[in-house]
Amino acid sequence: MSDDDLDRLAAEHVIGLLDAPEQAQAERLVQTDPSFAARVAAWQARLAEFDDTAPRMEPGAALWMRIESNLRRPPAQAPAPAPKRGPSFWSNLGFWRPVGLAAAFACLVLAAGLGFAVREAQRKPVMVAVMLDETGQPAGLVNVRADGRAELVALRDIKAPDGRVLQIWTLWDRARGPVSLGTLASARNIPLSLDDLPRTAPDQLFEITLEPAGGSPTGRPTGPVLMKGTASTAL
Repeated sequence: MSDDDLDRLAAEHVIGLLDAPEQAQAERLVQTDPSFAARVAAWQARLAEFDDTAPRMEPGAALWMRIESNLRRPPAQAPAPAPKRGPSFWSNLGFWRPVGLAAAFACLVLAAGLGFAVREAQRKPVMVAVMLDETGQPAGLVNVRADGRAELVALRDIKAPDGRVLQIWTLWDRARGPVSLGTLASARNIPLSLDDLPRTAPDQLFEITLEPAGGSPTGRPTGPVLMKGTASTAL
């Protein structure tokens, strides 16, 4: 068998489209041919996404009662055999086999596309704060994503002098006061931890100040502000 034939056989074995002789052949190859077994495992992994997208449902009590009732019924008499007819379009396994395989491929592509779209939407910033320096020029960005993750993006190379650090702050409530998000030796691209803070809101302040080594001794900004900006909804 060619590679294409073996791949088709493995795919249809996983989907359940094989007739009895081909099913027996596939099961024998799984036991005796490691390369074919690997093809089957690969198809199982590809099609496993379908199971992951389906919600799990437990059968209710009514369903179990109906099953038990049907089991207690006396067996019905077999109906008279239908007259034999020639092969029909609907019973043509040669037609439905590629149709089923094509449908499985289409579902797989759709599931992969939806997964990619969801991941892209989660990575896209929903809030952005453009931090300006003392001259009014953009010096840094804070991006807050839909899943709550945030990051600082440095637009200028700013380094703290010896014995000093850059400290990142955010302020969403003046009664609460500014909260430190960490210290840096120089401005660079880093993730920011906002896990213990309220969800970022429009007009929330972000700023970077110059502080003593180890950070502000008071828990509040004490040094000069190097850059600052407020958050707004991303376009």
